[in-house]
Amino acid sequence: MASYRFITLAIVAIIVLPTVVMATEHTVGDDKGWTINFNYQDWAKDKVFRVGDTLVFNYKAGNHNVFKVNGTGFNDCIVPPANLGLTSGNDTIPLKTTGNKWYICGVVGAKSHCADLGMKLAITVQAEAPAPTPTKSSAFQITSSASQLIVAAMVLIAIIVV
Repeated sequence: MASYRFITLAIVAIIVLPTVVMATEHTVGDDKGWTINFNYQDWAKDKVFRVGDTLVFNYKAGNHNVFKVNGTGFNDCIVPPANLGLTSGNDTIPLKTTGNKWYICGVVGAKSHCADLGMKLAITVQAEAPAPTPTKSSAFQITSSASQLIVAAMVLIAIIVV
C-alpha cells in the first residue's frame, strides 16, 4: 500500500513540479517595492519575463495603486477608471500572454506618481521557455536545476511515505 502511495505521489510531483519550478515570481522593485522615485526600467532591464510568471506589486495600501495600461497610457500617464485599479498593497498579476505590458500608479496629488515620480513599468513577456533538447552525450545526465528539484522532491516524498 505504501509503495502505491509513493508511486502516485511521485507521478503527481513529476507532473506538477516542473510548472511550479519554471514560473518566476517577480517582486516589482525587489525590496524597495512599488514606490516613488525608483527607476523601474532599470530594475526590469536584466530580467526575463515569461508567460506563467507573476508580477507582485508591494506597497502601503492607500498610498499607491496599480493600473494596467496600453502604450499610450504608459507614455502619457493616462489613468484608467478607478474601478480598474489594483489597491490591495500586495497585488499579484499573472503574465498570461506574450507581448508588451505596461503598468502605472494612478495616484495624482501635488505631483503625479506616474508622470512626475516615476511609478511606471514597461516589460516584454516572452513565451514559456522550451524544454532543452538533450544532446547525445548528455541524454542521461540530470543537468537542470528543475530536474534536480524534482528528484529531491521525490526522495523527500519517499522518506515521508516509507
